[in-house]
Amino acid sequence: MAEKSLALRNTQEAQTLFGKHDQHLRKIEQTLSVTLVSRGDELKISGDDGAVSKAFRLFDDLLVVVRSGAPIRKDDLEYALKALQDPTLVQLRQIYQQRIEVPSRRRFIIPRTPGQKAYVEAMRSHDVVFAIGPAGTGKTYLAMAMAVEHLTKGEVSRIILTRPAVEAGERLGFLPGDLAEKINPYLRPLYDALYEMMEIDTVQRYLDRGIIEVAPLAFMRGRTLNDAFIILDEAQNSTSEQMKMFLTRLGFDSRAVITGDVTQVDLPPDRLSGLIHVQQILQEVEGLKFVTFSGQDVVRHELVQQIIRAYDVANRTHHGKKNGAG
Repeated sequence: MAEKSLALRNTQEAQTLFGKHDQHLRKIEQTLSVTLVSRGDELKISGDDGAVSKAFRLFDDLLVVVRSGAPIRKDDLEYALKALQDPTLVQLRQIYQQRIEVPSRRRFIIPRTPGQKAYVEAMRSHDVVFAIGPAGTGKTYLAMAMAVEHLTKGEVSRIILTRPAVEAGERLGFLPGDLAEKINPYLRPLYDALYEMMEIDTVQRYLDRGIIEVAPLAFMRGRTLNDAFIILDEAQNSTSEQMKMFLTRLGFDSRAVITGDVTQVDLPPDRLSGLIHVQQILQEVEGLKFVTFSGQDVVRHELVQQIIRAYDVANRTHHGKKNGAG
């Protein structure tokens, strides 16, 4: 039997590390086959030598998260346990070192998967980033957090958020209301993400002053966007002409993030998605970065990952039968 001790700074740190009713400790004991005993500000780990070493490394990683001011969530712990067994996974401490600072009560946003970590690194190092993958992978959410961080640090003077106003076969002319009422449903997800990053009063003040602008993609035509962080969301529903128009709006000291899911194109069958087209022609352009997410990067309910995998299998089977028939 081996034994190691872990010193904690205070009771509050211990409570955050151990989880409600020590649920994190119980999970670690069960998974790693170790015994954990807490005495004051000290945690004793005992068991087989290899298991104790793994548990000690795990707690070392978890403490990085706790000391950054973040809680330990159930999915954080499960990911950290997986990373102990799979050397291809990024360690939890490295993910949390890529946190994005925001001026809301959340204080910062954290990438929670290797794909999200790569995405954050790409946004920090490239002027134009394309994020492609399924819903729930944090494409828009992390881009919004990065835009807010750039704005609050004075690295840009405004944020511009845009989306194509075409979804699920609908057209604006058939919707009730004036133009603002017609386009609002398409832009609502951008507002939702924004309100999580900043206080509502601040968001409204910035909207009124034009520091933050939310508008349909068509409104970008003819403009030059300098000193701005620009996000094009749901880019799979832009045409190739609209994508070219958007990319050529980029001005001096600006950054752009383009997000979308190429499996969810709502354009008419005879129109080529601008996001699909741009993958074919811009892969080799320096200064651009394409980041591709998979179902493993989904950070919503764990069932969402399973649903996405099931659809991926069904799509591959469908295409395989179709190609075989051809």
